[in-house]
Amino acid sequence: MAEQNHTSAAEFILKGLSDQAEMKAALFVLLLLIYTVTLVGNAGIIVAIQGHPQLHTSMYFFLGSLSIIDICFSSVVAPRTLVNFLLEKKTISFAGCMGQAFFYIVFVTTECFLLAVMAYDRYVAICNPLLYSSVMTRRLCVGLVVGCYIGGVLNSIIQMTFIIRLPFCSSNVINHFFCDVPPLLALSCASTYINEMILFSLAGVIELSTISAILVFYIFIFFAILRIRSAEGRQKAFSTCMSHLTVVTMLYGTTIFMYLRPSSSYSLNTDKVVSVFYTVVIPMLNPLIYSLRNKEMKDAMRKAKSRALAQGAQRSCGCPIPGSAQGQVGHRGLEQLLQWKGLGLELDGV
Repeated sequence: MAEQNHTSAAEFILKGLSDQAEMKAALFVLLLLIYTVTLVGNAGIIVAIQGHPQLHTSMYFFLGSLSIIDICFSSVVAPRTLVNFLLEKKTISFAGCMGQAFFYIVFVTTECFLLAVMAYDRYVAICNPLLYSSVMTRRLCVGLVVGCYIGGVLNSIIQMTFIIRLPFCSSNVINHFFCDVPPLLALSCASTYINEMILFSLAGVIELSTISAILVFYIFIFFAILRIRSAEGRQKAFSTCMSHLTVVTMLYGTTIFMYLRPSSSYSLNTDKVVSVFYTVVIPMLNPLIYSLRNKEMKDAMRKAKSRALAQGAQRSCGCPIPGSAQGQVGHRGLEQLLQWKGLGLELDGV
């Protein structure tokens, strides 16, 4: 019987964000713009951090890791949603749907853990600045990020092990724009009590443990900042924390609303709007929040942008790029030519 139930749900139909034709075009353009900004903004942060040695600290290592997660998180949902806007029948295979749900849970859980790790990093930097470099070693930072991913994968494996065994025999139409867990549970023709208990228990433990850790770290940070004598020092400390707190508030606010409210108050239309916010909008806002409030990041991204534009202009006109093999050959050839002419000129920085 279970085998027949799974066979009848060989594919699912996603209803999407809207059935109105005029809304579809507007939503497609808006979502495409948001997704593009997400990719460019987060990739820009990664490139800026990699290209500037002064940003090779644990804080920016975690920020780069957050950008990678945001790219992956958004890419689990946005591309498929964009394609479905162009299709008449928005179908997704059973395996594709389970895969989307699996990676969605992985990345949203990993981001929750990583935000707690970033709060710990700020705690060490502000409360124990003299020990910061010895405590937040490269090895520890890599280990913490790997631990975040392991936690995300384990949470997803546990949830998907129970979801994938459910019989979907009543309907295969998902009233959502991607394969989220609550809409999948609503399709099952068997009891989903165990799944709901697992979902609420794991979500509750992860949300409450990470948010509690963040709150404890920031209580210590708050009192440490109050002890800073200079107004400039207090402002700089608050500035580095406000970006993180803004991201924490947005992500945890939406996930708590989605998964920890009573089932009697569920509204799929409301859930769609909230899901759009935390699957595609928040990953777009994160690089903007961190870059606008961080002077070092703004300077690094400005330099990276200027360098990219300069290299593009030089390639388009066929000019050698400084620092490249072609540029070095051109430099030596011109210097040698001037020496032959008896000018004896030195060319520095060409």
